[in-house]
Amino acid sequence: MPDLLALPKTELHLHIEGTLEPEMVFALAERNGISLPFDSVDELRERLEFTDLQSFLDLYFACSIVLRTRADFADLARAYLARAHAQGVRHVEMFFDPQAHTSRGVAVDTVIDGLRDALAEANLEWGITGGLILCFLRDLPVEKALETLESVAHRAGDLVGVGLDSTEVGYPPELFERVYRRARELGLHAVAHAGEEGGPEYVWPALEVLGIERLDHGIRSLEDPALVEALRERQIPLTVCPLSTVRLRGVDTMVEHPLPRMLDAGLLVTVNSDDPSYFGGYIGDNYVAVQQAFDFDLSTMVMLAGNSVTASFASDERKAELRGEIAAWSAAQGA
Repeated sequence: MPDLLALPKTELHLHIEGTLEPEMVFALAERNGISLPFDSVDELRERLEFTDLQSFLDLYFACSIVLRTRADFADLARAYLARAHAQGVRHVEMFFDPQAHTSRGVAVDTVIDGLRDALAEANLEWGITGGLILCFLRDLPVEKALETLESVAHRAGDLVGVGLDSTEVGYPPELFERVYRRARELGLHAVAHAGEEGGPEYVWPALEVLGIERLDHGIRSLEDPALVEALRERQIPLTVCPLSTVRLRGVDTMVEHPLPRMLDAGLLVTVNSDDPSYFGGYIGDNYVAVQQAFDFDLSTMVMLAGNSVTASFASDERKAELRGEIAAWSAAQGA
């Protein structure tokens, strides 16, 4: 099997705060004079074992407090983009959680400007394209999500879309119907996490009420044949994150991941990394893990990379360029 890290690919499910490596947590804490609830990098690494989504989120937000300045967010994204480039990423649509920062007094413009600084540098240095998807924390009041969206309405042109993340169970998508309606008025694309912890009853309203164009995770959709048929017929992309699902105990082992069944059902599936510094692997590592777990042939791996292009919000021209890169790489491997 050729080196799958070199396979050109697009990343569509990546929380930039979830790329905060332990060493950077401590470096930024020192820079900003912040006291952490752990004493060393090694102690923090020992905490990277999770029993469920909430146990991960608790640590995720505890680490995010070190992010304070435009330079912090730029450094965070710059480090991710360097790793992404090394693992074949050509285009990335990056999630960020402004409410996790504005609640600490960090201006949303500070977050956006820092992340855009890094994206601009990556485009110049490596030709990586992409943009930002603003995610709402679903366990906070809907009114706060609306306030957040209005606070960036004047900068809608600096964003790709909106998303919905954090604790899923107990916070169904339909609560955010007004928020997504307003996002569409601003010309933003719509995605949402659903079907990760929650069942199909969380996916249906994401489709029918929020009108999402892409489903983040969605692995539990397989429990409802009618939902599978709707996803297949509409070719709604699903952004699965295999290493994440294993680490959060969605499945016990990689070989139990439903990815092969999703492909067999005709779903438009993409492979992504989610929160790679917490889950043990960036996007290329996820490609390698699924290939080894399921013994996928090279044509299947190339198809998954192609799916990531199809599912992206890149321009038609950029999609054509990306498909050309994938085809050229595949041909060089004799595929």
